[in-house]
Amino acid sequence: MPASPSTARAINDRLALRLLQQDGPLTATQLKTLTGLSRPTVADLVERLQGAGLIHVVGESGAVRRGPNAKLYGIVADRAHLAALDVRTGSVSVVVADLLGATLAEATLPIADDTGTGPAVEQAVALLERTARRAGSVPLHSVGIGAPGLIDPATGELRDSSGLPAWHRGLVRVLQRRLPATVLVENETNLAAVAEHRAGAAIDRETFVLIWLGQGIGAAVMLDGKLRQGASGGAGEIGFLPVPGVAGLPSAVDCEGGFYSLAGSAALCELAARHGIEPPPGAAQEATAVAAVHTALDAGERGQPFLNELADRLALGAAAVVSVLDPGCVLLAGAVGEAGGAQLAARVEERLALMSPLRTEVRAGSLGDGAVLRGALIAARDAAQEALFAPGG
Repeated sequence: MPASPSTARAINDRLALRLLQQDGPLTATQLKTLTGLSRPTVADLVERLQGAGLIHVVGESGAVRRGPNAKLYGIVADRAHLAALDVRTGSVSVVVADLLGATLAEATLPIADDTGTGPAVEQAVALLERTARRAGSVPLHSVGIGAPGLIDPATGELRDSSGLPAWHRGLVRVLQRRLPATVLVENETNLAAVAEHRAGAAIDRETFVLIWLGQGIGAAVMLDGKLRQGASGGAGEIGFLPVPGVAGLPSAVDCEGGFYSLAGSAALCELAARHGIEPPPGAAQEATAVAAVHTALDAGERGQPFLNELADRLALGAAAVVSVLDPGCVLLAGAVGEAGGAQLAARVEERLALMSPLRTEVRAGSLGDGAVLRGALIAARDAAQEALFAPGG
């Protein structure tokens, strides 16, 4: 059945707004060309979107002939502000941006291990409030949160997970209760995959698996352009994957004995020590693992044994994922993946080709440790645009 006039207008408005968000500013003539709509229809939607306060004139094109057709229209970026949080075991990072994703203010705060749940939550909330005030007086519309652990797909809530700070769950609940904004929470590795897909190393891939290599280990599954969380939100929990070369097996509450014991930061620090790579004084485990990869890459031939064994380990986890999903592409992301770069990715790809008949490209993520925050901001922006770009939004 043909769409009703109101539905057709809504579809046209949404299409024009998406084009302005992705490619803008644009003239009415450019909108006509890109949408395939008639000139009167484009004129009507431009007037309607201006009246709704969603777009405005931002200048004129460089055309010699001036007039109404030369006006450049753009999204009203300060119609709403967005916030993103990257919640780690010992810190929280915040960025506040406008509706087009331009950063307005950002901050990071360490949270000490001995900080109680209540004080830790209040410190994180205060950080967000201060950062939002520095960004301006426009209220927050949507807040995206990236955190380790499982997200319940039915409720969207961060589930209780052993080994993770209780203040993570407390922070999400407090923000959902206090803020008038929409608060979204997603697993950090999943958000990293969203960011790499939209603006990073997987921008040309609709299907891939991202393996996060940092303090912990995780994976995110993107199939046909959609993030797949699994029935309980646990798709990609490859830290629990049983692998050869470790003592024992993982349990339901502890990933020791799984892939984590081969490729987590603690395991990489031990591997580096065995190969005579000295850690930086006083560095945390993740920083030590990253430094070991850099040192090995800079050491030439002397660094080859460490890099080879590291690639062997990563290929084990990658091979298990590839054999089940056949994604065609695996991204090595997180702090360690970024440190290894294209050289480590190439080594893993070579070993994977020997272990699996399924042809798989291995790439290094391009957004580094900031991918989680970038993905959380994308989630917040998508939510805001879905609401604001809707009819009557």
